[in-house]
Amino acid sequence: MSSLQELCSGLPLRPLPENRGRWAGVPHAPVRTPGLSPAEEQLALRNALRYFPPDVQKLLAPEFAQELRLYGHIYMYRFSPRIEMRAYPVQQYPCRTKAAAAIMHMIMNNLDPAVAQFPQELVTYGGNGQVFSNWAQFWLTMSYLSQMTEEQTLVMYSGHPLGLFPSSPGAPRLVITNGMVIPNYSSREEYEKLFAMGVTMYGQMTAGSYCYIGPQGIVHGTVLTVLNAGRRYLGVEDLAGKVFVTSGLGGMSGAQAKASVIVGCIGVIAERHAHSHRSLSRPLDKASKVDKAALMKRHQQGWLMEVTDSLDQCIKRLREARKTKEVLSLGYHGNVVDLWERLVQELDKTGELLVDLGSDQTSCHNPFNGGYYPVQLGFAEAQSLMASDPATFKKLVQESLRRQVSAINRLAKEKFFFWDYGNAFLLEAQRAGADVEKKGAERTEFRYPSYVQHIMGDIFSQGFGPFRWVCTSGDPQDLAVTDQLATSVLEKVIAGGVNPAVKLQYMDNIRWIREAAKHRLVVGSQARILYSDQKGRVAIAVAFNQAIAHGKIKAPVVLSRDHHDVSGTDSPFRETSNIYDGSAFCADMAVQNFVGDAFRGATWVALHNGGGVGWGEVMNGGFGLVLDGTQEAEQRAKMMLGWDVSNGVARRCWSGNQKAYEIICETMRENKGLVVTLPHQVADEHMLQQALRP
Repeated sequence: MSSLQELCSGLPLRPLPENRGRWAGVPHAPVRTPGLSPAEEQLALRNALRYFPPDVQKLLAPEFAQELRLYGHIYMYRFSPRIEMRAYPVQQYPCRTKAAAAIMHMIMNNLDPAVAQFPQELVTYGGNGQVFSNWAQFWLTMSYLSQMTEEQTLVMYSGHPLGLFPSSPGAPRLVITNGMVIPNYSSREEYEKLFAMGVTMYGQMTAGSYCYIGPQGIVHGTVLTVLNAGRRYLGVEDLAGKVFVTSGLGGMSGAQAKASVIVGCIGVIAERHAHSHRSLSRPLDKASKVDKAALMKRHQQGWLMEVTDSLDQCIKRLREARKTKEVLSLGYHGNVVDLWERLVQELDKTGELLVDLGSDQTSCHNPFNGGYYPVQLGFAEAQSLMASDPATFKKLVQESLRRQVSAINRLAKEKFFFWDYGNAFLLEAQRAGADVEKKGAERTEFRYPSYVQHIMGDIFSQGFGPFRWVCTSGDPQDLAVTDQLATSVLEKVIAGGVNPAVKLQYMDNIRWIREAAKHRLVVGSQARILYSDQKGRVAIAVAFNQAIAHGKIKAPVVLSRDHHDVSGTDSPFRETSNIYDGSAFCADMAVQNFVGDAFRGATWVALHNGGGVGWGEVMNGGFGLVLDGTQEAEQRAKMMLGWDVSNGVARRCWSGNQKAYEIICETMRENKGLVVTLPHQVADEHMLQQALRP
């Protein structure tokens, strides 16, 4: 077993570690089919070997070539560390700066097998959200971080650590870019080749910026989404007896079961895309169409209350829970298309609508490489066909999407409400030829809304978004102190006077904080999330920093957020899908967010292509900010967190959003340094028509 000291000493070369290949007992990423030419294969091998001195290249070359042939990528399995991968208490890392130790803490949390989806392939979540492209990059990054001073910045090019460069104490200690591909070449096909060659990487959102905190983050977002869906679609505050049907129990989607319990409804979640070790020669019945790994993981963690592989049992439990208004999270081990079609059969046979709300959380940004499994095939059959005949696999995926949408459309004729969860489900369904069109719609609109358009968009416009923190001591007591401080801060903000819509968001988040501790939401690092606006984020940061200064919190706290936030992401089918001034496809906001956070005090910043809804579909920026109890940390937090929110509110204001207009006006009154020329309303449609007449 390696030590942290050894982990920071550079690539282990003399002697080379034993090549143990792929680990047994953990999920592994699907085989990739990049379709490299012989010249490109040679380039991929050359790019992998350049991390190693000539005297070991001859041994490693055939080994890496075999990985490329077998798995479609060179992961360098030989160099998978033997240390127990987890977020160690920050003081244990052999570093020269607190910032570097905090970054190491976050990196190792992202690769913790309890957190990561495919830990040995360095995938944290979403099927292809990488922390690094290969294990050599991990070792080198840890070495650089251990050497870093307060006058250096580590630069990361799509997983590749370029080196430590001179900077200043006020500069970020780490700058990350992932997937910065020239726009005309930012296609899925090009990505597969570029990733296989080791020159670009899909960082998702918080995987490649080292800020993932396990499924708790999406639990909270799902809690708010389902609560507000109940308010909007069903007109209720109490969701007792209401049924929410969805799919996916992986790194992100695994949150849906726990969220259902917290909001008090009945959640039925189908799981169909975990990894399988099942032999192809073994017969596959209907119930074993998918592997149980993710489903059982969530059940053992207490996130799923019950599990069944029988559709009959699933429908029976659903009926019982509806009748008694029982709170239930039920995992269905099977393909969600079968579940949707069975709900249609029950409706047609009995006239009983058994579902009220629905969505989908499969990784449809990556539909043809393990993100979505077609209903027509058994799981192992699908895994095999995906690698051996990608064109046929794609056809079956698209047929399955059409069937899924057809069933949803039938249910939606009744009092059932479906929304797109920002996973590119409706976008891929449209590309598959499914009936999701909306007549006279904008390019970003479909028959069903994105959850941003109907549910979360107004929340973003008010400046509320997923604010996170990690207690780097690793001590649950520190997390408990931060929970108490955050609750107290939000209560004080409410007492100071806020408008009713803003107050509702604060109250939802106070409720969340009180529920979070009860529901054992920590997986990996001692982390918490809530949605807050600019005022709340700054006040919470100041309270934490003062608590660290006075010894009430024992070690630094890392602030971050999901990139899925007010100003972090330009994504026309998700975060900016409710921006109708024609700028939804422009990425100025995310880039300005990244740059602005960097010179306002962020400890590290990240800019990615492709997070959430797919490669070439989105640009997103993130940050990490280390609070260490100093006055400098407090000033950085005030400066940076203000920009991190107001950038996005101002952009939404200019797109014509009334709520954003009101918030930016209020922010201008409170902040003398903020000056924004506000847009004028153009309401005279007749004038526009007259002006455009030939």
